[in-house]
Amino acid sequence: MHILVIGAGIGGLAAGAMLARKGAMVTVFEAQEYPGGCAATFSRSGYRFDAGATVGCGFHSGGPMDILGKELDIVWPAKPEPVAWQYRDGDICLDLSAGRDEILDRFPKSRLFWEEQSALAGLLWKLAKGGLAWPAKGPGDLLKLLRKGFIGLPASASLLKFASKTAYEWLVSHHMHHDPDFVRFIDAQLLVSVQTTSHHANAINAAIALDLPASGTFRIEGGMGAVASRLAGVIEHNDGIVLYRQQVIRIDSVRRQVVGVETSEGGAFAADYVIADLPPDSLARLEGADAASNPEKQPERLWSAFTLYLGMDPLLFRDLPSRHIQVVGSSGELGEGNSIFVSVSPSDESDRAPEGLCAVTVSTHADPARWFDAHKKGASVYRELKDAYTEKMLDVLCEQFPGARNAIRSVCAGTPVTWERYTGRVNGCVGGYPQTSLFGVRGPSTRFDNLFLAGDSVFPGQSLPGVVTGARRTVELLLQRNEKGQA
Repeated sequence: MHILVIGAGIGGLAAGAMLARKGAMVTVFEAQEYPGGCAATFSRSGYRFDAGATVGCGFHSGGPMDILGKELDIVWPAKPEPVAWQYRDGDICLDLSAGRDEILDRFPKSRLFWEEQSALAGLLWKLAKGGLAWPAKGPGDLLKLLRKGFIGLPASASLLKFASKTAYEWLVSHHMHHDPDFVRFIDAQLLVSVQTTSHHANAINAAIALDLPASGTFRIEGGMGAVASRLAGVIEHNDGIVLYRQQVIRIDSVRRQVVGVETSEGGAFAADYVIADLPPDSLARLEGADAASNPEKQPERLWSAFTLYLGMDPLLFRDLPSRHIQVVGSSGELGEGNSIFVSVSPSDESDRAPEGLCAVTVSTHADPARWFDAHKKGASVYRELKDAYTEKMLDVLCEQFPGARNAIRSVCAGTPVTWERYTGRVNGCVGGYPQTSLFGVRGPSTRFDNLFLAGDSVFPGQSLPGVVTGARRTVELLLQRNEKGQA
């Protein structure tokens, strides 16, 4: 069984590594010269920056990354972080840790909400163990879900009341919607984890997203790209191949079967199965279809990111309990530079930055439309918008760290146009789809019998544990298809 994987993101590599371990011949194509995709670590001017994803999660005992590591004999270079990240909004400063002590001190009326969230998340982690057969593809998947549900009874029955509820309705049930600071705090957490805020986020998705600090975050030595490198190593160790600087430009098919792919280097590769670590609209481009005419229903809003990669004096952050800081500005809606997530490279990793300095990634959610419009209007308009966003984000950073501008030694910015160029994602959309419903989610299957999706577009969505859980579903469906073909 020869499997081609398009893209060396975490989802594609995880699926490829699991299949290679099972004896499949796996070939991975990656347009860049390093693996990881949105969770890569890249080098620039003596610094090594985490490109997008900066927080390691899912490595806790029994978590998706822990299970995957044991399955593939990977010893992850992961160390627990005592504080997941620090949240700052005006005079509010909260260290997000397993005990949630500071959250409860600041919002004492939220205790019952967090108790319910913790119980719900604990159940969801158990149900997700070994993969989730969702969205269901037939009677067999429904039976699996029922078995897991019965094992979790009576607690699993409580999922029903959350299935169609928004996170905001959940807050209302605990009378926490009257506290604007708490709602803003919850909205800020959900925007970075499920790509939308409480009025739109599904309550079950919100429960697991809000659990990430409690279940524990981890520092990945060498940067987030080390996770992708370990997975690529498993593929190569099992006689697979990872080809860098090999961009797939076309998928060749006959009716409902993909027969192979073509690359920018003029190569043509045959396949029994193909896994595309791409969003559906990016896949449509490879099929020869225009993304705008893709018949699949698209979410109302897909986010991209504007990212600053800064070389800085680490003294600015020396007294912080965490290397990650979430800062909400004093005005404006979340995203678009008004809320930022800051990640600082560890001081004891000398290869991450020149001596005496640190590599800092600062990101904000951005609507891609205005960026591509500015890019079409010319270099000066595009540069003006880039400078405006840079200044806005630095203003927000300076609200909490007044000396930030003086600590900067170098600045590099990545826009949605940059994200499209480096990841191949249409409009540079990153982070996956807004998780607004359990019933309209995307599974790995496509219109082709032997082509499957992986990555943050596949349920349950973004984050390392999310894409790895989705990759398990991809592998499961591919193997089921292969068994039917051999029968």
